[in-house]
Amino acid sequence: MIDLHCHILPGVDDGPADVSESIEMARRAVADGIRTVVATPHCLNDVYYNPTGKVIEQVRNLSDVLKTEGLNLDIRPGSDARICSRMAERIAAEEAATINLNGRYILAEFPSQVIPTESRNELFGLKLNNITPIITHPERNLVFQHRLDFLYSLVEMGSLVQITAMSITGEMGEAAMECAHALLKRRLVHVIASDAHSSRHRPPLLSHAVEAAAYVLGDEKAARAMVTEWPAAILAGESFAAPEPRRSIQRKWWKIW
Repeated sequence: MIDLHCHILPGVDDGPADVSESIEMARRAVADGIRTVVATPHCLNDVYYNPTGKVIEQVRNLSDVLKTEGLNLDIRPGSDARICSRMAERIAAEEAATINLNGRYILAEFPSQVIPTESRNELFGLKLNNITPIITHPERNLVFQHRLDFLYSLVEMGSLVQITAMSITGEMGEAAMECAHALLKRRLVHVIASDAHSSRHRPPLLSHAVEAAAYVLGDEKAARAMVTEWPAAILAGESFAAPEPRRSIQRKWWKIW
C-alpha cells in the first residue's frame, strides 16, 4: 500500500519530535503493509516553513536512518499545503513540494472550520498550471460536512479528494465518519491516507480503513485502488480513470446538500 499523506519527518511540524518517533512510525507502517510513504509536512500556513529543498534533505536523511534500521519503507517528498493566495506562484517558487516532485499533484488543505472565499480560484489556478490539487480530509471540515455540494463542484472542476483512514473507522468522531462514508458512497474519494502524526495517537495505518471502505462501498477492488493503483499513478505524475461522482445520495434524517 501507499500512504500519500503522512507527517513522518522529525522536528519539522506537529508530527514526530525526533527521529526515534519517526522510526516507530515507520515500523508500524511496514507492519500494516505500507511500502511507500509520502512525507508531507505542513507548509504555506504561516506557522511552519518547509520549502522543497528542506523536505528533500529531510527525506534523504530519514531514508538513510531507515535503511540502517533495516526497515523497507520508501519515503518520497511532498507537502501538506494550506490553500492560500498566490498558491500556484508559491509552489513554483518551491515554497511547497508537489508529490514526489513531479509537478503534477499537491495536497491542498482547507482550514478545519471554514472555507476561504478565494479557495475555488486558487484551486482553479493550480489546474491552469497543470497541477491537480488533492483536497485533504474534507470530512473533518465543519463546512464540508454540511456542504458536500461545494466539494462536488470542486471535483467537477478537476480536484481530487483524500480522506483520513481514521475518519472511515470512526476514530476521528461520528461527524467525520458519517461524512467520510457519504463521500465514499458518492464516489467523491480518490485516496485513503493516514495523515499520521505519531506512532500511537495518529499512526500510519491503512488496512482497517480499507476494509471499512470496502464494506461501505460494497466493492473491495475500489477500496484497494485508493491505497494502491490510484496513489501509484499520482506518484508517477500520471492521470487515472476516476469514478464518476454522484451529485447526491439518499440520507436518513439529515441532509448534506
